[in-house]
Amino acid sequence: LPEVRISDNGPYECHVGIYDRATREKVVLASGNIFLNVMAPPTSISVLAADTPAPFSRYQAQNFTLVCVVSGGKPAPLVYFKRDGEPIEATPLPEPPAGAGSWAPRNLLHRDLDDTKVPKSLAAEGEVGGGQPLATVDPPRGLAAERGPVTEAIPETVVSREFPRWVHVAEPIYYFRHTHAPVSDGTVEARATLTWTLNPQIDNEALFSCEVKHPALSMPMQSEVTLVAPKGPKITMTPTRARVGDTVRILVQGFQNEVFPEPLFTWTRVGSRLLDGSAEHDGKELVLERVPAELNGSMYRCTAQNPLGSTDTHTRLIVFENPNIPRGTEDSNGSLTDHCGFRLVLALTLTVILELT
Repeated sequence: LPEVRISDNGPYECHVGIYDRATREKVVLASGNIFLNVMAPPTSISVLAADTPAPFSRYQAQNFTLVCVVSGGKPAPLVYFKRDGEPIEATPLPEPPAGAGSWAPRNLLHRDLDDTKVPKSLAAEGEVGGGQPLATVDPPRGLAAERGPVTEAIPETVVSREFPRWVHVAEPIYYFRHTHAPVSDGTVEARATLTWTLNPQIDNEALFSCEVKHPALSMPMQSEVTLVAPKGPKITMTPTRARVGDTVRILVQGFQNEVFPEPLFTWTRVGSRLLDGSAEHDGKELVLERVPAELNGSMYRCTAQNPLGSTDTHTRLIVFENPNIPRGTEDSNGSLTDHCGFRLVLALTLTVILELT
């Protein structure tokens, strides 16, 4: 077997015999067999975050799970985690809970003991319950051609870095599970999970690595991730000079840092609802179709968050006059009204009739 493959794995037999000339029958004198065990090193390793994207929680402790996926190896490899280069002593979890795809959270206490945060939490609960939003100043109306440049200083990024007093300062308790499943090509896919109660104060910018030992490897294989809260979203707007009736796209193209796990994006309009009437929009991109003049000066907030932190970035929409759309002929949805459209068609018809006569 010059080039052994995984498909060559299995038993092999050798038979030694002679032929009897009188009966022309083969007589087996001896036989032997051997099992060829073919090993293959893992071909890929990756570290993912389970149940993401997920929001940041300032007032309630939440569990966080890293998943290490190793594929292409035979037999199953040995998988373990390290934090900042040091092996993690974890409590093994042999069997997952029934009906759950990942380890269920422990019974964590919901504490709101920080007196500086209680009013905020109560206000947040009031908003969820349908309370009235805080009064804000309406954005200026009118077209950009009729007003001077915007002089208001808008902070580029506001990063949430305050945490309540209940956040644990002790070493976290890690829980580890290792499973493997055969693949149709004869290899084994191994999955290892590491779960603990997240502490954004000490876990932010922590380096976690998943390492793999295998008899077909001369040295361990590893993959690393750094837990990082989002900071400084880079927002672009197209077109850069929006006019009445244009479709405006506001997009988050990246961050000032490498963010892990993937953040959750939420768009809101400061002091009012979005153009489609909704209170918020989820996703990297916010699309405003056929913007009316009333949106000139409106401010939009993008909240990017993951379990490690949250950051807000604001951008202001400036709407310029559109020479193709006469002033006063646009409704709140950014389209011509039926009445004005009828008057325009009637005027054009009368002009054609006069020229013909």
